[in-house]
Amino acid sequence: MTTATWFILIGTLLLVVGFTFSYFKRVPATSAIVYLLIGFIFGPMGFGLFHFNALEESALLELLTEIAVLISLYCAGVKMPAPVTFKRWRNPLQLAVVSMALTVGLVALFGYYWLALPLGAAVLLGAVVAPTDPVLATEVQVRHADDTDELRFALTCEAGMNDGSAFPFVMLGLGLLGLHDLGDAGWRWLAVDVFWASGAGIGIGILAGVGVGWLVNKIRTTFVGTAFLESFLGLGLIALAYGVSLLVDAWGFLAVFSAAVALRHTELKLAGLKQDYSVPVETPPEGEPQAIVHVHVSESSLVFNEHLERLAEIVLVLLIGGSLFWDSWSWRAVGFAAFLFFVARPISVHLGLLGSRAPMRMRHLVGWFGVRGIGSLYYLMYAIQHGLPEGIALELIHLTLVVVALSILVHGVSVKPTIARYWRSRKPR
Repeated sequence: MTTATWFILIGTLLLVVGFTFSYFKRVPATSAIVYLLIGFIFGPMGFGLFHFNALEESALLELLTEIAVLISLYCAGVKMPAPVTFKRWRNPLQLAVVSMALTVGLVALFGYYWLALPLGAAVLLGAVVAPTDPVLATEVQVRHADDTDELRFALTCEAGMNDGSAFPFVMLGLGLLGLHDLGDAGWRWLAVDVFWASGAGIGIGILAGVGVGWLVNKIRTTFVGTAFLESFLGLGLIALAYGVSLLVDAWGFLAVFSAAVALRHTELKLAGLKQDYSVPVETPPEGEPQAIVHVHVSESSLVFNEHLERLAEIVLVLLIGGSLFWDSWSWRAVGFAAFLFFVARPISVHLGLLGSRAPMRMRHLVGWFGVRGIGSLYYLMYAIQHGLPEGIALELIHLTLVVVALSILVHGVSVKPTIARYWRSRKPR
C-alpha cells in the first residue's frame, strides 16, 4: 500500500468511528473487532494489499505499543476511586500478583511440555500473555472515577498493575535464555528486577503524581484564575514518571499507573474529596459565555488521553489483522489460546482470589474477561529487541498474534451481553 492509500484507509476508519460512535454502544460487539476485520480484509488473509511483518518492524511496533500502553495506564489510573485503601484494592492486588504469577507458571508448563519450547522461551511466553490489557479492555473498565462497580474496578485496577508486574517474568525468561544477567541462584533478578524495579517504579509514580497535584493546587490557590493546559500536564506526568523510571532501571508502567492514581488521590484530598471538577474563573462581561477552569487535572485530561488511546487502538489492531495469514491459525496456536482462556486464566483467578470476599459470580467473570492485547505485543517486541533468537521470536510472534486476535474476537463478542446479564442479575427484583 502506498502512503496515500494508508492515509485514505486510516482517515476513512476515523470518520466511520466518529460517525458511528453512538451506534457501537448499542451493538453486541466492540469496535476493535471492526478494526481487526478490516486488517484481515486488506491484509494477507484478504486482498493482500499490505502485510505488516512484526519481526522486521519490531522496533517500530515496540515504540507504538509502548506509547499506547502508557496512555492507557494513565487513563485507567485517573479513573481509580479515592481514597486508596487496602480493603478496596485487595482483590486487584491478588489478581495482579498471585494470579499473574500463577498464569505465567501454567503457561510456562504448557509451553515447555506441550509446545516443546525451551524453558526460557516458555517462561517468556507466559510473561507475554499473562497480563490483561488496559488498551483493548475498555468495555470492562471503570467508566469514570465515581463508578462503584466492583467487577469493572477489579479488572481495571488489575490491568493497570499487572502491566508492570509482568516485567520481572519477562526478564526471567530472557535470563534463562542467556540474554539477561540473573545473578547467582537468581539473586540479582530477585533483588533488582523484582524488588527494586517494582518498588522504585511505584515510589517514583507516587512522588510524581503527588507533586504535580500539589503544585497545581498551590498555583491555583496562590494565583486565582490561573488556567492550565490540562492535557499537556497529563502527558507531561506520563513522560516524567516513565523517563525517571527508565533512568534508574525501575518499571515505568508501574510508575505511570501509580502517578495517575496518586494525582487523582492528591487532587481530591486537597479539594476535600469534593466531586465538583470545574469552577468559573470570574464573572464575564455581559453577553459573553462563562469561562471555566477545571479543578482536577486528572479528570480534565482524561478525555484527550482517551482519544489518543482510541487512535492507538485503531492503528495497532489494524496492524495485527494485517500480520496474520490463513495458515497462522494452526491447531497449535488455537489450542494454546484455548488453554489460556479456558484453563490458565480461570484457574489462576480462582486460586488468586482465595480468601477474598469476592462473590463467585464475579470470580467467574473476572476469570473470563482476561483480555489480551497491546501489552502482550509490547513485551514480545521488547524481548526481540533484547536479542531473542529469530527462531524463538517467530514462534512466539505466531502464538501471541493468534492469542490477541482471538481475544479481540471472543471477548469482544461476549463482553456486552455478559456484562448486561451481570447487571440485570444485580438489580433488586
